[in-house]
Amino acid sequence: MAEEPFKTREELKARIKLCGMWSATCTFLAFLFVIIAIISKLLAIVYYDLDFTFWFLLGIFFIAVDIMPNIHLAIYRHLYGIESENKNK
Repeated sequence: MAEEPFKTREELKARIKLCGMWSATCTFLAFLFVIIAIISKLLAIVYYDLDFTFWFLLGIFFIAVDIMPNIHLAIYRHLYGIESENKNK
């Protein structure tokens, strides 16, 4: 018999909340670094002796990192929906 992926619905809800938090954090950091890059390029400001390209690439890195929590979030919500459907039958 196959092992259930989640023992309780509460564990699934906790995972959804955790992935949502990580996704929001990564998205916020990505936008923050891209904004810093744009402002530093426009105003010719150098933060900590780092060029605007560094900040822009750091923003792109966090956009790439943000893909994983979003994939997990979609999967967990899908499993939660299937479980809810089966519970109602």
